[in-house]
Amino acid sequence: MLSEQLGPRPAARQAGAGRAQRVTMADVAAKAGVSRTLVSLILRDQPGAGAATRDRVLRAADELGYRPDSAAQMLARGRSRTLGVMLDLDQPFHAEMVKAVYPIAERLGYDVLLSAVAPGRDERRALGALLGHRCEALVLLGSDADARLLASLAESAPTVVVGRKAGAPGVDSVRTAETKGVRQAVDHLVELGHRRIVHIDGGKGPGSSDRRSAYRAAMRRRGLAEEVRVIPGAHDEDAGIAAGTLLLGEESPPTAVLAANDRCALGLMHALRGGRVEVPGEVSVVGYDDSHLSHLSHINLTTVRQDTESIAEQAVRCAVERLEHAALPGRDVALDPKLIVRATTAPPRRNLLIEASTN
Repeated sequence: MLSEQLGPRPAARQAGAGRAQRVTMADVAAKAGVSRTLVSLILRDQPGAGAATRDRVLRAADELGYRPDSAAQMLARGRSRTLGVMLDLDQPFHAEMVKAVYPIAERLGYDVLLSAVAPGRDERRALGALLGHRCEALVLLGSDADARLLASLAESAPTVVVGRKAGAPGVDSVRTAETKGVRQAVDHLVELGHRRIVHIDGGKGPGSSDRRSAYRAAMRRRGLAEEVRVIPGAHDEDAGIAAGTLLLGEESPPTAVLAANDRCALGLMHALRGGRVEVPGEVSVVGYDDSHLSHLSHINLTTVRQDTESIAEQAVRCAVERLEHAALPGRDVALDPKLIVRATTAPPRRNLLIEASTN
């Protein structure tokens, strides 16, 4: 509806009160010279009014700045038709996921309500806020909630975990196939000539355990079991800086690093370049996510892309389908990733020197 798309307009004032009074359907009906029932039909896009009357009512609603009372509508229909999304504001990937969630949810007739995890505000508080606002289903981005908490949530509202396996009955998960993504990254580095490939893991972050296991498996598959090395980390820049500082102090550092995610990779490159170690001249770096930062020309990060639009669509559809069919078993949807090769990976310098000497 036109009136819903526009922002608030100046509303009528209470006599002598000096503050805005909410415009009602009765106000629209009085201005348009029709009944309130007819206004309700037109604003809900129902049949029953001629074109001229419909135009007159919509124009009156627009001029008065009428906005639907969503709380009243929710009470009237007994449903909120709202999906609650929990996210971490520090993760650029989550912001990109939310941008993809909105149009899909709206296309299916649902609103979206956000609640963030932040310092001093843990997952329980973030989720409690969503349930308190009567969200019908929950989509959890980057959640580290255990199986018991997830199972408890699922009793209150259909729950979808994004980024890892849920591991709880009746809870859906939507994620990237970590094994495939990590294998692509390791294969790329090995084919460039790297053998000493280190992985900075994501600690307890979502998907970290799977990526860690996938790294070890990919290295073994390439005959590099003796070169396996995992540096404890996290999904942030500080973890990358700490790992980079550690590697700078070593006499024989690795020639390539697979970071926990793009943020970790950025921290690593910051530390290495601060120590005058060239990327990719001396150390190649691969991230994970393909967040918008990795695209910037001065970063140009080789990374594993997660398809945010497909992940968002699957997550929303899982939530909506479970609202309609509560007895569905828990589903685990794993989507294929894609390695995006940019400027932070190259053959190790030793290989380049050998090639130059033979030419």
